[in-house]
Amino acid sequence: MGLFTKKKAAAPLEYDREKEYPVLRCSICNGEQVAGFKDRESGRFREITLIRSQSELELFMKQCGVSSIAKEY
Repeated sequence: MGLFTKKKAAAPLEYDREKEYPVLRCSICNGEQVAGFKDRESGRFREITLIRSQSELELFMKQCGVSSIAKEY
């Protein structure tokens, strides 16, 4: 393990586009943002990653193959 290793390309996230859609869940209190997928039928949220910066959000959107993402509060 080296300290200066190349970052691996982000693998695309696999999800059923007919059953789920990517969404960003945002906290009103502290501004925390969590990216994940929401089930279209049940409304259940499946958490994937904590978003701490704009670059992490862009990476998540690139992995999902979307250009925009819905926000939930």
